[in-house]
Amino acid sequence: MPLPRWMSRSALLAAALTGVVALTACGGTTSTPTGSAGSTTTAPSSTGGTAPTTTPGAAAPLTVPDAAATDLCDMLRPELSNFRVQGPTLGRIGLNALVHEWALRNGGINGQVLADKAVVDRTLTGACPDVHQQAIEALGLPNLAAGIAF
Repeated sequence: MPLPRWMSRSALLAAALTGVVALTACGGTTSTPTGSAGSTTTAPSSTGGTAPTTTPGAAAPLTVPDAAATDLCDMLRPELSNFRVQGPTLGRIGLNALVHEWALRNGGINGQVLADKAVVDRTLTGACPDVHQQAIEALGLPNLAAGIAF
């Protein structure tokens, strides 16, 4: 007898989540410089003017190629109904698994996505704003970055 559709998806989601957790646990540790990221100040120079200086650790926002943005839209669109049925708690777990899978598929930008979670919102708003809005409503979040936990 074939399994119901939700059971095979649940098993796939559980396997994906386990893989993501295993990959995250096996990663090395990195040290983050102190200071506020992205702050720029002006310091006096020897010529009497001012020269811009950047705080260590400041990074430019992550940009995503159009093909990767389309891939994220294509991955998220069929999951919207699952998010509505599963509710916010299970839906957020599914969102995390989906975002990490997308980041690994597209050049291994997983660590960069974790450092700049808002890239998911920027990418979806530009590529498929309807899908972005539906995901926010289904998950009960102010933005998708708030639902990305690890």
